[in-house]
Amino acid sequence: MTQTAKFSPGIGLDVGTSRLVAARKTEQGFRYETQLNAFINVPFSRVTQGALRKEGIPYIVDDSGIWIHGNDSQRFADLLNTEVRRPMLGGVLNAGEPESVRVISEILKTLTGNAGPTPQNVCFSIPAAPLSTEANLTWHDATLKQMLTDMGYRVKSINEGLAVVYSELEDSNYTGIGISCGGGLCNICFAYLSVPILSFAVPKAGDFIDASAAAVAGARANRVRIIKEDGFKINGHYANKIHQVLGVYYDDMIRTLVSSLNEGFRNATTLPNIGRPIPLVLSGGTSLPQGFKDRFESVLQESRFPVAISEIRLAEEPLSATAKGCLMAAVSEM
Repeated sequence: MTQTAKFSPGIGLDVGTSRLVAARKTEQGFRYETQLNAFINVPFSRVTQGALRKEGIPYIVDDSGIWIHGNDSQRFADLLNTEVRRPMLGGVLNAGEPESVRVISEILKTLTGNAGPTPQNVCFSIPAAPLSTEANLTWHDATLKQMLTDMGYRVKSINEGLAVVYSELEDSNYTGIGISCGGGLCNICFAYLSVPILSFAVPKAGDFIDASAAAVAGARANRVRIIKEDGFKINGHYANKIHQVLGVYYDDMIRTLVSSLNEGFRNATTLPNIGRPIPLVLSGGTSLPQGFKDRFESVLQESRFPVAISEIRLAEEPLSATAKGCLMAAVSEM
């Protein structure tokens, strides 16, 4: 990994269920690197190991075979007609996956490398608890902090929705609602002058859409995810069964998100009286299909949301908004 400490005093990490994104600031602007948060095991052979090394595909070798991790794991899983394995589930480290800690540590090293001689700050995203629950994030947070500390970084975590506020709402002086629609969760944060007032998560997100559509269409979730990311649009006109089923479950997910937004804000007792409408920004990989923002806006308007909204927009770069906000926290707060 080429060191960029001369230009960037910190690294922002979006630690998502589906993808890990690293953000750095260089002389040319922001730079982002992304790896799929997944892996697959293939049988060991020296020929395979040499071929992977020649192609620059990251892997681990142990007694059970070769562990291909990151972006190329999805392609191998599709070719082998199997599912990728996931180090994270529902926004946190997957306690049911025995290799989760080992593999995510390797993916993080691919993105960040070890810290150089000049101390660098790393800020990474953590989810909020779902509504009406007491989710225990202690193990997830502490394990990631230890991984990054062992690499030589000074480490801090930040709420994922708040990172979106930092990234996208400078024009409103960091007042508004940031929503990150990821793989395991949709994270919501309402902030006033950058102070988080209300944060919570919704457990219906990209993985829910993939698994539900796969069950109906008789396909693997990995294959559905590839199709979804290859030009799927939310427009009511679908070319095949998988697109039609994806449309159904996207609509279900958006309605659940809006219902949870209403529940969270209607039941909140500490909302400030701002006196003006506030912006709402959508980000994350699940928000990428064309038509997502329009469908969300339509459902929110139907719901009579209790807070006046000045605008609803997509983040400038939905996939990297959380990482950019984490970078801002790493640079300015640590």
